[in-house]
Amino acid sequence: MEKRKHIVIDARIRRSSTGRYIDRLVEHLQKIDTFHRYTILVQPDDPFKPTAKNFTAVACPFPKFSANPINDLRLAWQLYRLKPDLVHFDLSQMPVSYFGKCVCMSHDTTMYRFVRRGSTPLPLYRLKMALYMFLVWQTHTKASKILVPTQTVANEFAERQPFTLNKLVVTLEASEPAFADKAVRPMGLQQNEKFIMYVGTAFPHKNLPGLIRGFNELHKNDPALKLVLVGKHEKHYRELIDWAAKQPSYKNIIFTGFVTDAELKWLYEHCQAYVFASLSEGFGLPPLEAMTHGAPVVSSNASVMPEVNGDAAYYFTPTDPKDMARAVQEVLEDPALRKLLIKNGYAHLKKFSWGKMAAETLTVYKDVLEEVTT
Repeated sequence: MEKRKHIVIDARIRRSSTGRYIDRLVEHLQKIDTFHRYTILVQPDDPFKPTAKNFTAVACPFPKFSANPINDLRLAWQLYRLKPDLVHFDLSQMPVSYFGKCVCMSHDTTMYRFVRRGSTPLPLYRLKMALYMFLVWQTHTKASKILVPTQTVANEFAERQPFTLNKLVVTLEASEPAFADKAVRPMGLQQNEKFIMYVGTAFPHKNLPGLIRGFNELHKNDPALKLVLVGKHEKHYRELIDWAAKQPSYKNIIFTGFVTDAELKWLYEHCQAYVFASLSEGFGLPPLEAMTHGAPVVSSNASVMPEVNGDAAYYFTPTDPKDMARAVQEVLEDPALRKLLIKNGYAHLKKFSWGKMAAETLTVYKDVLEEVTT
């Protein structure tokens, strides 16, 4: 007979954009597992309240990402006091001083290939990244299972860390339903304006300079076409705007900054295409989000994109501006292709479900717990 176990989930990043995975996991686990006991670690100011009686939220006052040995010891001590049978760490943030049974989620290998230092001086950034990669490595050595969002990421980790090969488990993520808000046209865009769009950060692996170079090519043949870039104007975006000001298509590029869900819905519904030029992703949710709103997706053929988007996207080589322009232009000029991409997008979305992801994760928990008791 199955014994009731105590599972701790580190959900301190729940409210961040990267935290969508752990937030949806906890949400759906409450619907499917009423047997085991769960403790959800959250930040002290997080208002999260479980809906299931077997779930409890506990404040965890330590930084989400820290190489400070004092914080490491204090977090490990909190975990030991909770006496879990299993701990689930997200983003591989397992304390070095914790040696209990655990699984972890590792989202991607982007940090190994792209510098994303923000305002941090380069020497300090390199030191921080070396420490972070050590934390990933030590977590992977201790973890019974390593959850990853795609087979592509599993292959990348297996190549970099061969000892992980038999630990890796793919649990696909999912998109959210279409926004329920009534669509609202953002300021600066006209009702009948013809535009393509991107939404997300301007981190180096997102390849937005490459997207703008591709748009330069498009602009030569279609001077009325606009490129709408949606994202909060943090350091990388500000640098991108300064760089873009020197490009021939600059006057046709609209940097919206932050937009509401209602405004984003309008953009998805009215764009000629959603263009995703990324060089590296763990899963890449934005193209799926665009599909939910009926936008045809034109995507990079790098990294996980073909695996995640399947036949619901039209592909280009992200390092070749002319090939990017070619793919976008073909989608813009071919109504039948646009219609097919939209149709395939709606069908493709049915392959993904947060509920399925949670069920697969619960199976991993049970398998690991079974290993403990046998």
